[in-house]
Amino acid sequence: MDDDLKYEVDAAVKALKAGDLILYPTDTVWGLGCDATRSDAIGRIFDLKQRDDSKSVIVLVSDADMLARYVRQIPPMAIDLLEINDKPMTIIYPQGVGLSEKVIADDGSVAIRIPQNEFCVQMIRLFGKPVVSTSANISGEPTPGCFAEIGAAILDGVDHIVEPALEHTSSGRSSQIIKIGMGGEVKVIRE
Repeated sequence: MDDDLKYEVDAAVKALKAGDLILYPTDTVWGLGCDATRSDAIGRIFDLKQRDDSKSVIVLVSDADMLARYVRQIPPMAIDLLEINDKPMTIIYPQGVGLSEKVIADDGSVAIRIPQNEFCVQMIRLFGKPVVSTSANISGEPTPGCFAEIGAAILDGVDHIVEPALEHTSSGRSSQIIKIGMGGEVKVIRE
């Protein structure tokens, strides 16, 4: 990891540990993030986005080992998809555990993605816990595809902003979302 990336990872992790909100580039779009186990921080994200907290948010984990710690059981179909998928994919797993109730849907499910960019993976690995990732926009407004499209209210509402130059690894498009049941049921939520 180069020095600039290490500096950005360290600064983001320091903010996450303090319970702060961060604005950061993911493998898809810019995300609003915080510690996915802290309901107080997640509540601040919902307030900032002016979003109903009955809607759950996506959580990022660094790898399959971390995923296994926050999902009661990983459906075999999900393992197959993780192994063959080559583009950003969020999977909704049947039962999330060890996370804030604010990221768990009413049915107990949780949406989790393993990001495909070095900044996110290194940040989450160093932090040691999952990180919330929800698009950096007010609810109902268009998802910004790049840093320049992020609104002032969002920029002013976060505690830490990761260096915009790191967005070169972002696709600028939201991930696909697939819900998988323990019996292998698959439902495409977003392509």
